[in-house]
Amino acid sequence: MIVTIDGPAGAGKSTVARELAVRLGYLFLDTGAMYRAATYAVMQTGDLQNQKSRLAVTRGIQIDLGDGIVFMNGEDVSGPIRTAAVTENIHYLADDSSVRAVLVDRQRAIANGQSVVTEGRDQGTVAFPDAECKIFLTASPQERARRRQAERAARGEEVSVDDIRAAQDMRDERDKSRLVGALKKAGDAVEVVTDGMTIEDVIASLEALVQKK
Repeated sequence: MIVTIDGPAGAGKSTVARELAVRLGYLFLDTGAMYRAATYAVMQTGDLQNQKSRLAVTRGIQIDLGDGIVFMNGEDVSGPIRTAAVTENIHYLADDSSVRAVLVDRQRAIANGQSVVTEGRDQGTVAFPDAECKIFLTASPQERARRRQAERAARGEEVSVDDIRAAQDMRDERDKSRLVGALKKAGDAVEVVTDGMTIEDVIASLEALVQKK
């Protein structure tokens, strides 16, 4: 079975999807980490504003997803890909249809023949339109900003909730209006709003949804 979890940035998709996969005994496919790794690679060795460079670098790197660890060409880049700089530049790759095609093909190859929990922005609409269980995970803008601030504080980054909210609002608008890979709830997805819910509450709710399929 393939379980897709889509939703806006800061909705807690990665945290919830990772734990849900553990409980179900499924493979966890962190597609956001794949885009972040590719972005980081282009920032290091390519030109973000050059389409040919973005595509060449993406095609040339090996991305491996371990147990909460992201490897790029054998190097652990779990920390570097989560920085604000990568977040600010990821749109160059996320908006590039040729780069998305490469990464979606890799996602499908990984999931082939496997039971998978995958999360992202267009997993249920583009990458896996025939998935058996589709979930759209969301929360209010302020709650999402608060969670993102807590995550960054845990990494030693000092940033205010207001600053994160401002950047988040801009990203939300961009994600919804993208010509490629726009954030969109699949018609057959179940929407779960997580305000006021603990992580455990959310995971239990999603596990129950999967078990019904």
